[in-house]
Amino acid sequence: MIIILNCKGREMEEPKLLVGKIFTDDRGCIRFINDFDFSKVKRFYQIQNHIRGFIRAWHGHRKEGKYVYVAKGTALVAAVKLDDDRAVPVKFVLSDKVPTIFCIPPGYANGFMSLEEDTIVQFFSTALLEESIEDAERISYDRWDIWNINYR
Repeated sequence: MIIILNCKGREMEEPKLLVGKIFTDDRGCIRFINDFDFSKVKRFYQIQNHIRGFIRAWHGHRKEGKYVYVAKGTALVAAVKLDDDRAVPVKFVLSDKVPTIFCIPPGYANGFMSLEEDTIVQFFSTALLEESIEDAERISYDRWDIWNINYR
């Protein structure tokens, strides 16, 4: 069993955000999330959609946890508990303007939609690729149709 830990080293039961900071001076800027613990990460990958508004969802795991970081651009990211017909997805807009990691524990499906051209989303996983493939569940992107933008 793979256990995903929150930034305080305790087992995480629900998705959470871990927000970092940006430091800027005359040399440039540094984006950081110093509270993030990489000790459970076994691999990472990044995804860049060809067009803005493209949805990649839903991809679930019962044993694997994920950490999601937007390295460039902006994305709507979400997670929903598997095996709960009444579950409501939690969703957040992540942007490279505010360094943030979306922590998703095992037992959740995740998805994202790029909101800007050339958005790059990085995923850090608690499972090796072979473990992830055996644990993967795919669900139609519109099972929880949360992808509409609220115009204000």
